[in-house]
Amino acid sequence: MPQRHKVVVCRDLGPDVMPLLLNHPELEVVLWPENSSCDRKWLLDNAPGASGILVLLSEKVNAELLDAAGPHLRVISTMSVGYEHADTAELAKRGVRFGYTPDVLTDAVADLSIMLALMAGRNAKETMQIWPNFVWSPFAFCGPQLSATSTSPKRTAGFIGFGRIAQATLARLVPFGFTHCLYTANPSTPPNPSADAQVAAKYGVKEVKRVDLGELARESDVVFVLAPGGPKTYHIVNEDFLKQMKKTAVLVNTSRGTLVDSEALAKALHEGWLYGAGIDVVEGEPQVDQNHPLVTAPRCIVLPHIGSATTETRIGMATLAAENLIDGVFGKPMPAELQMSR
Repeated sequence: MPQRHKVVVCRDLGPDVMPLLLNHPELEVVLWPENSSCDRKWLLDNAPGASGILVLLSEKVNAELLDAAGPHLRVISTMSVGYEHADTAELAKRGVRFGYTPDVLTDAVADLSIMLALMAGRNAKETMQIWPNFVWSPFAFCGPQLSATSTSPKRTAGFIGFGRIAQATLARLVPFGFTHCLYTANPSTPPNPSADAQVAAKYGVKEVKRVDLGELARESDVVFVLAPGGPKTYHIVNEDFLKQMKKTAVLVNTSRGTLVDSEALAKALHEGWLYGAGIDVVEGEPQVDQNHPLVTAPRCIVLPHIGSATTETRIGMATLAAENLIDGVFGKPMPAELQMSR
């Protein structure tokens, strides 16, 4: 009998993926039995002796968990593209590998970003709430049109962060007649006008241009928040940014809730600094109730973090997380490993 390696799995990954783990002859799988976020005490109690742990965004990967797991821990695998819930410096210090699930959810999140832009601009929230008890009038519920028109032929998309998901979103905006793209990027990376020109040519827009936050706020018809979370981007969309936006503009956040100051956005919507907002991620989630300022704000669509929630995408993410876990346990190259410096 080969030696069996203990792995702790913090959520049932479903019938398409769990057999990869449960049927592996060299794995002893310890699975959180509930259809809910993994209990912290349960995780700490079951971590000792584990060679690998598979987590979601809801599980904090820190010194406490790593201490509990002990010296046999080889890999942490997260079923997410983000990894702000993990102390990567602590992982690197201990030589624990870290797998994540980039690329798999790009198209699903880009699709949802367009959906939220449409829903916010067409005031889907209030029109669905009032139906069928309303009085029709020619300009009732009118909001800004996403697509270009003969009287308004220029459309500008602004991206806070311009990675894979942002560019996939831009590709989806081109058929709506978007002609210009502005973006902000990490200040530590130098501007590259040649690369911008190549992106513009690839997607068939007149201009792709790196700008500062102020210009992006002032010039964009839709602002898509698609940067990573973390201290450097905390509340990057704040009262100052929102005051500079067009009154007809829409804000969409499908990245991390911490990038947007919820109180400032609610105030901006109540006072008409921008037209509307489509939000898939909220700071403090999942502790968001019906009295949250964004839930009660006018012309604000709030979804419960469903950017990757398509069957195809979730199976893809779960499969990649399981493969990362298995390969990490056995010291093999992982399909998607975060490179960390010690």
